[in-house]
Amino acid sequence: MAEFTINEVFGAGTQRLEASAAAPSSGLFIPDSVFTEVGLSNPSGANAEQLLASIVIKAKTALTETAFDADLDKSIYFETDLPDFINRGENNVRYRLDSMTIYFAKLAPLTEIDPNDY
Repeated sequence: MAEFTINEVFGAGTQRLEASAAAPSSGLFIPDSVFTEVGLSNPSGANAEQLLASIVIKAKTALTETAFDADLDKSIYFETDLPDFINRGENNVRYRLDSMTIYFAKLAPLTEIDPNDY
């Protein structure tokens, strides 16, 4: 099966900029240096899952429970879970599962995750 495209994961209109391209005047721009900082060896050739994994790894370095507990303005934090293992496919190939929990905190009366609340 094919890897996810960046449009499938990040939405229609998502595009990869060439190394020499100017950053857009609006929207979110993440420089390749952020991806290489967390260990992605070739950001310009990375697939959508590699980019997402890099963004999550980078975000969890700042969005810690310690930072959350220290400041009521902080609303999101990551917690790394213990790894697990599963078998996949017809040949039962063993895979390691690395998981994280993302906590979204907001005032109690609200009931759904809405990005505007954080």
